Amino acid sequence: MSASERVAPKARVPRDAAVVFDIGGVLMDWDPRRLFRAVFADEARMDWFLANVCTGEWNAQQDAGRPLAEATAERVARFPDWANEIRVYYGRWLEMIGGPVPGTAAIVDQLARQGTRLFALSNFSAETFAQVRGAYPELERFERIFLSAHHGVVKPGRRFFEIALDEIGLPPPSLVFIDDSEPNVVTARSLGMHGIVFRSAAELRGELAALGVLH
Repeated sequence: MSASERVAPKARVPRDAAVVFDIGGVLMDWDPRRLFRAVFADEARMDWFLANVCTGEWNAQQDAGRPLAEATAERVARFPDWANEIRVYYGRWLEMIGGPVPGTAAIVDQLARQGTRLFALSNFSAETFAQVRGAYPELERFERIFLSAHHGVVKPGRRFFEIALDEIGLPPPSLVFIDDSEPNVVTARSLGMHGIVFRSAAELRGELAALGVLH
C-alpha cells in the first residue's frame, strides 16, 4: 500500500479550495531543547527548567503579543536563581530553529504554481517571527499570514480561527488547515474546515492529492 493510499481521506474538498498552513513544526523546525541542550549539561535539569520556569504556557503569552523584554523580566523576578538561563531563552532564540521542515516548502511552491490560494495561521511572537521571516522565501507565497501576536489570541482557541475565517472570506469547507498540533486541527474541524495533522511532507503530499487539492 502506498503512502497516499495509507493516509488518503475519504472526503474531498472543492477543487479551488484554499490551504492554511501552520508555520512552526510544519514549515519551520522549532524546538527549545535544541538551544538548551547547549546550555545545560544535565538533561533532567533542562527538562525541569522547561517544565517549570520557561514553560510552554509562558511562551504562549508572548505568542499572544506580550513583549519579550517584559516576559523575561517577569520570569527573572519570579525565578532569580535561573536568571541566566531565562535570559538565554529569547536572547539566543534563533538557536532553537533547526531550519526548514524537509519537503514542505516544495509543496507550498507547487500549490502556488497551480494557483491555490495560500494562507498561514500561526502562534508566533511578532518579535521572533521578524528574526526568521527572511530565511524562508516560501512565506512570500502566502496571501496573508495571521500571527497570533497581532491579534492577541492563540490556537487552539476558536477566536483566532474565527478572525482568520472572517478575513479570508471563504466558507470553512473550502479551507484545508494543516498543523502539527492535533488540538489545533480539532478546533479547525469544529469550525467546518478540513483539518490535517502534519506528520511529514510525504504524508501531507498524499493527503492533499487524495483531497483533490494538489494536482
